[in-house]
Amino acid sequence: MKIDTTTYKEINRPMYIIEEARLRNNLRIISNVTKRADVEIILAFKAYALWKTFPIFREYISSTTASSLSEARLAFDKFGSKAHTFSPAYTDYEIEEIAACSSHLTFNSLTQYERLHETARKQNPEISFGLRINPEYSEIETDIYNPCAPGTRFGVSADKLPKQLPEEIDGFHCHCHCENGSDVFVRTLAHIEEKFAGWFKQIKWINFGGGHLMTRKDYDIELLVNTLREFHNRYPWLKVIMEPGSAFGWQTGPLVAQVVDVVEDKGIKTAILNVSFSCHMPDCLEMPYHPAVRGAQTIEEDIDYSVPYIYRLGANSCLSGDFMSAWQFDHELQIGENIVFEDMNHYTTVKTTMFNGISHPTLAMVRENTNELEILREYSPKDYIERMD
Repeated sequence: MKIDTTTYKEINRPMYIIEEARLRNNLRIISNVTKRADVEIILAFKAYALWKTFPIFREYISSTTASSLSEARLAFDKFGSKAHTFSPAYTDYEIEEIAACSSHLTFNSLTQYERLHETARKQNPEISFGLRINPEYSEIETDIYNPCAPGTRFGVSADKLPKQLPEEIDGFHCHCHCENGSDVFVRTLAHIEEKFAGWFKQIKWINFGGGHLMTRKDYDIELLVNTLREFHNRYPWLKVIMEPGSAFGWQTGPLVAQVVDVVEDKGIKTAILNVSFSCHMPDCLEMPYHPAVRGAQTIEEDIDYSVPYIYRLGANSCLSGDFMSAWQFDHELQIGENIVFEDMNHYTTVKTTMFNGISHPTLAMVRENTNELEILREYSPKDYIERMD
């Protein structure tokens, strides 16, 4: 079935859609940065893990990053290479399997390293160990996404590092960004070097984590490339790794939903949809942020529901707070009409739940050049029931 990617009029059930052309464009940008800056850029599964699209990724990148046993297995079994793995705390009962599936294993603390590195080494003699560091600097404004905030559970600050690192520590890993520009990276890098450059001669690689949104239209790629080249000039022995997640899936396609009913109370109209913010767009409620809806204007303040065509959008779940306000359309919404939530592939498909047994949207891809729709995964009540089996 060919799809009109402007209206998605052929779609009549909830569906996450990834457009292959947009995905490949992102991958080309990332691959270009990799070559020009002489760095390794790997995919962060916590943001994007649609493994049936991995054959496309393998044309452009060779590695991924994992934060759990399941993600490490995903890298090994489905991507076809061992993962760069970091976890806040590895467990005794998973560390051997994680090590077997990992090329790099970063410890969050020196105590975790001391307790588990020998076990990991026995399981995988070729593994490279790293240590998560905390530069104590981040420009992330939303606290729940700031890994460097006071009291963080992530990483070792400079004042807690020994002058001589443990012998088997090969690298440093840090994460300070969230959908930031390269100007933020420049300022953050200055703090990283100020606090940790004294240890750089003892390591072989440094991983600058994720949040580098290099596929966003206004991202200054030249500044990023030049900054990384200058870093290489200062520390030519250090291999540089970056692990963006959102950058890969950025603006690659929407979540298409449908209007099931329209209700009104105290002058407030709510279009009830066959998707859920809580289950299918959780970051909208967590951050929170208002997703862009195609053909509608977002209204976040001073909402006047007496103005024509202003609606809340609500879920068909039983959670009272599973709605967001408000959007203004240019017409009266009709039952069965498509509501297209823009940019819903990164940090959505990986965070969905089956709370309340709400039907999970289908996963699909629109193929480049042909606009043919390929179904990647459909869900049924069996998937909900078997979660508890």
